[in-house]
Amino acid sequence: MPELRNLTLNFGPQHPAAHGVLRLVLEMEGETILRADPHVGLLHRGTEKLAETKPYNQSIGYMDRLDYVSMMCNEHGYVLAIEKLLGIEVPVRAQYIRVMFDEITRILNHLLWLGAHGLDVGAMTIFLYTFREREDLMDCYEAVSGARLHATYYRPGGVARDLPDKMPQYQYNKFRSDKEIDRLNENRQGSLLDFIEDFTNRFPTYVDEYETLLSDNRIWKQRTVGIGVVSPERAMQLGFTGPMLRGSGVEWDLRKKQPYAVYDKMDFDVPVGTEGDCYDRYLVRVEEMRQSNRIIRQCVDWLRNNPGPVRSEDHKVAAPSREEMKADMESLIHHFKLFTEGFCLPPGEAYAAVEHPKGEFGVYLVSDGANKPYRLKIRAPGFAHLSALDEMVRGHMLADVVAVIGTQDIVFGEIDR
Repeated sequence: MPELRNLTLNFGPQHPAAHGVLRLVLEMEGETILRADPHVGLLHRGTEKLAETKPYNQSIGYMDRLDYVSMMCNEHGYVLAIEKLLGIEVPVRAQYIRVMFDEITRILNHLLWLGAHGLDVGAMTIFLYTFREREDLMDCYEAVSGARLHATYYRPGGVARDLPDKMPQYQYNKFRSDKEIDRLNENRQGSLLDFIEDFTNRFPTYVDEYETLLSDNRIWKQRTVGIGVVSPERAMQLGFTGPMLRGSGVEWDLRKKQPYAVYDKMDFDVPVGTEGDCYDRYLVRVEEMRQSNRIIRQCVDWLRNNPGPVRSEDHKVAAPSREEMKADMESLIHHFKLFTEGFCLPPGEAYAAVEHPKGEFGVYLVSDGANKPYRLKIRAPGFAHLSALDEMVRGHMLADVVAVIGTQDIVFGEIDR
């Protein structure tokens, strides 16, 4: 009788379903997976070490690039750790703006996840739908920070600037008719808050459209129901957080359990799954988008009625306004000192965690009293999820690996820091 030999298969790193640069070495018996070995290190950019060579305020932009789909949530974790060590108060208006943009970021993240996950398992249309809504939210990023992706908008002590009074408009051009341009600019006549409010009114209908496409789709359910099942006990042992943990039936959400900013003032529900499979994690994330929409609407209502400062008045930490800087010598000195050597944190250590779209994103900061961190360690949610990939795909077919990678919502920037 001939000896049976297992097949070793390289999956990625250039595979369209290996989000980022994931290389998987799969040991297979025919079409069935016996073992999956994720290889990381193909992207490694040394973010933590780079941050240890720069003043604190110059590393905010690095946080955007860690998970380039959840930009402002990464910034939030980092500035919270700095604020913990500094012991400074953040103006309430700035906290509401942060919460609003955290939730806009959560929707942005889940839209890309949903489009890409659908595409991975063969549903083409959903990708086109989700990118339609991402476009509107990217315009909100652009309105407050000037950048559509890497915003660098949060600052220790608040945010970079207040919300703008007007939205960027589409210009008349030869590629679109004037009537079409007018239609596109219809909801851009007011302030950013007006535009966001208009989006929150439209968005629930869009989520219904995604569910119509997928939730009861026979092929989608065949590809996701019963695939990559993780029990609640095992999910906790593996260090799962976010939708991966809640999909397994554990109701753990930092926004409820360890509230930061103004989440304790927000009215929202935490969706929880029952089966712990890919389909449950899909349902949890879809419902999270609806809840984020609720939170954004509450923030819009509050921000409309409560003007105020959006940055700390302590100019040793937060830059003075441009107007002050141009007119007042002391403000100019503060500005110069802040952007050349930054500020020093008192010696000590701090850990700050936020409920990032993918799970618990934590920043552990050790200060020795200098103007840059002695040590910076990032707790990336995707890293714990990826380490469970082997366990989740064993016994499944090759095609199911794609569904499991999709359900983990992997972005390699944070995993391979």
